[in-house]
Amino acid sequence: MMDDKRTGVPLFVCEEYVPKTKDYVVLIPVINEGERILKELYRAYKHHIADYADLVICDGGSTDGSMEKRKLKKLQVNTLLVKNDIGKQGAQLRMGIYWALERGYKGVITIDGNNKDSIEDIPRFIQKLEEGYDFVQGSRFISGGRAINTPLIRNIAVRLIHAPIISLTAGQHFTDTTNAYRAYSARYLQDERVAPLREVFMSYELLAYLSVRATQLGYRACEIPVTRAYPKKGKTPTKIHFWKGNTELLKILFQNLRGEYNPKS
Repeated sequence: MMDDKRTGVPLFVCEEYVPKTKDYVVLIPVINEGERILKELYRAYKHHIADYADLVICDGGSTDGSMEKRKLKKLQVNTLLVKNDIGKQGAQLRMGIYWALERGYKGVITIDGNNKDSIEDIPRFIQKLEEGYDFVQGSRFISGGRAINTPLIRNIAVRLIHAPIISLTAGQHFTDTTNAYRAYSARYLQDERVAPLREVFMSYELLAYLSVRATQLGYRACEIPVTRAYPKKGKTPTKIHFWKGNTELLKILFQNLRGEYNPKS
């Protein structure tokens, strides 16, 4: 099914394998993650994550064969959304958030599709949403969290630059702010003062913005411990190129600090 173009929502195709079965949905943005996404989905299968939330892939246009329907259905994927429009991670998440809210979920959990994160911790995010939190950030740096083989430069950048600036902007202390493993309540995402379905969010702007807007508006936010494990050797699984990507992230951080992503009244 091709979705009609709507303001702030990319054009996309929806392949629904199973109707909505749960109150919560896990959105997994991917593009050419190959065996990494299949291993991650197998971990979810092994830990019965589909008993807690519907698993939905937000594909940016993979061409590596990892999105083969038979494989996804076998691994209990509920729906595959395929973006047919411009934009990177932010556009994939806007596609997923729009679809999830239209489908009536109470909350959304997001997680990268490169098998770095402890997808088995999904029930902990749901528990916090059920307790009334509206933004739940996964953190490898708090008690109970695990940071495995984190590249030194990334560790320093998150702890000394990204997290302090996000915390300052949010007015609440956060420790693992580049981590896309987090959860949002539907009421937070549907608040017109938040308005996440805007085309300004093309790459990593949406993650930074949603990290701070909740507490700015008086919503409850917290962190929970998770594990993020990088491979011991080989190429680091990331879509962020070192100089260009990190320069762009810094630009986004300071635009976010100045409130440039807030809806114009």
